[in-house]
Amino acid sequence: MADFAESERARQTVYKATSPTISAAARADGIYRGSPRPFCLPVEHAAENLFPAIRQSARDYFASMGIQWHQGQNGNPSNHLCSSQVCCVNMLWPFADQPKALATVLRPLFPTLETMLPIECGQYVACEWIGAQDYLGEARHGGARARGANYTSADAAVMFARRDGRRQIVLIEWKYTESYGRTALRFSKSGADRLAVYRPLLEGSDCPIDCTQLPSLDALFYEPFYQLMRQQLLAHEMERAHELDADVVSVLHIAPEHNAAFRRVTSPALVRLGDSATAVWTRLTRLSNRFRSTSQEQLFGRLTAEQLPKMAEWLYTVQARYPWAPSRAAAQA
Repeated sequence: MADFAESERARQTVYKATSPTISAAARADGIYRGSPRPFCLPVEHAAENLFPAIRQSARDYFASMGIQWHQGQNGNPSNHLCSSQVCCVNMLWPFADQPKALATVLRPLFPTLETMLPIECGQYVACEWIGAQDYLGEARHGGARARGANYTSADAAVMFARRDGRRQIVLIEWKYTESYGRTALRFSKSGADRLAVYRPLLEGSDCPIDCTQLPSLDALFYEPFYQLMRQQLLAHEMERAHELDADVVSVLHIAPEHNAAFRRVTSPALVRLGDSATAVWTRLTRLSNRFRSTSQEQLFGRLTAEQLPKMAEWLYTVQARYPWAPSRAAAQA
């Protein structure tokens, strides 16, 4: 039986060949890492990796904010049809100017949500959020930080006013076909000790991670825990600084239910804490309401065109390209 990543490469190959959103010229194999791939677009047509209605606005936004497209070229996204970043942008950026629709999506997870608030440039979704300051001490020699490259970035961020009068930011970590092995990441290829960067925060009295459950801090330096650690630290420091006047900053992790390989607990010392990566992280997070885990299926699966009348074209396209995500909606239609 094919794993999720393999199945998605095959699915995206068929999508490229049949979707009316892909031009005839873009149906050729694309070069990726030096070889032609049927599940990639020709680089000159990489913009067609995005939902048609956002192809210009998403690229303009990334360019204006200096955001890096992962494996993109010339201001365009990756040409790989299974790009996680592209999947995230396709799913979330269409809501950037649709606050009511975005609230409809998020309210089941955040029942105190009253109304969405613009987070950046008048938009209700921000991408590759790194925080207003270098909270984690990741910058070197005073250099400028880049969003989407070399610094802890949330794949997306949203903000809303709550019924209790408080303001909350949610940092979104998005997964698609990712899976990870048991590779220890404490030391970089150059020999730099990554723990030295984060140790002050991890050993702080108000650390949001319960490190008393760890035999050593080394246990956190395996993906996806290394990412989750940095996301949780970033959220905590943003909350302490009341960034954008927020009272609460939390992390929302979104990964496909269908991607069973991602759930594997990769850090040997953490296997005893849960049967999936997100279950382990839920246990390690000190405040339960600062970390939530869900799936694209749960988040988008209940949506119908009747609920989102202004986004029927987007929903139809998502159902065609990522049919596993809105499968419940398709069944209800």
